[in-house]
Amino acid sequence: MRSLNAVFSPGGRHGRLSTLIFHRVLAQPDPLFPEEPDARRFDELMSWVGASFNVVPLDQALTQLRAGTLPPRALAITFDDGYADNCEIAMPILRRHGMNATFFVATEFLDGGRMWNDTIIEAIRRTAAQALNLSDLGLGTHDLSSVTKRRQAIDRLLPAIKYLALDQRCAMVDVLEQRCAVALPNDLMMTSGQVCELRDGGMSIGGHTCSHPILARLDERAARDEIVENKSRLERMLGQAIELFAYPNGKPGADYLARDVGLVREAGYRFAVSTSAGVARQDCDPFQIPRFTPWDRTQFRFGIRMARNMFSASSVAA
Repeated sequence: MRSLNAVFSPGGRHGRLSTLIFHRVLAQPDPLFPEEPDARRFDELMSWVGASFNVVPLDQALTQLRAGTLPPRALAITFDDGYADNCEIAMPILRRHGMNATFFVATEFLDGGRMWNDTIIEAIRRTAAQALNLSDLGLGTHDLSSVTKRRQAIDRLLPAIKYLALDQRCAMVDVLEQRCAVALPNDLMMTSGQVCELRDGGMSIGGHTCSHPILARLDERAARDEIVENKSRLERMLGQAIELFAYPNGKPGADYLARDVGLVREAGYRFAVSTSAGVARQDCDPFQIPRFTPWDRTQFRFGIRMARNMFSASSVAA
């Protein structure tokens, strides 16, 4: 597989950078989200990555890419949002493999906060109710009689709520939480101290807005405030410049606009990443770097999917 990727991912002026995106690494498999990697699965995946790629810190890789000095089979690893398991579980595994990753942190949820989607997920996971009626909110009625049915309800509700205006989204999530009538966890996200632990452990930290909004749904002033304040908070926390940014949700045109690319550049970031699949080439827009994660369960299929991703045409030229 190493030789295959060497052909598809040369270095130098023809270099191609693969960038993986993760969110969580769980202590144990989750029946509700079996595709989410647990510690054993993530360790296995990192062993495959190490066998086939040269893992390079994202900022270094992007600097080398633009200079035409990227090594062959280059790959960067990233995490979005700021979950506590990033520090507690993912970092020790990465360090054991001698790897660096960049962690993009939404600062509003640090120190006991919880993202809106996790409120929905955990409320539905934990409720004793066997059905959830949200028809008065235009969100239908949901069968919760099994793990499979609960996952189906989550998969219907998250996209239905995600693109609402922020105040409307918050109101609907609050109603759903009240109707599920359960105590929800307040330790899913990192503490400020854990963000510092990541940095001290050799990891990189990037910005991800304060409250993880869909930037394309905000007016320009609100979008600027989310981007600039998040950067300022992280810089005060860590005592260093923050130069990497990830767009929340990250789909070009749907989740962020050309306007937002300009706002990120104006805020003083050097590079930004999307969730558009593909690889970054030397002519790729440094503020729209593509990312990708294969979820394959065998090393062979992992390698084939990574190779296919290298031919994706989704990277955006500068």
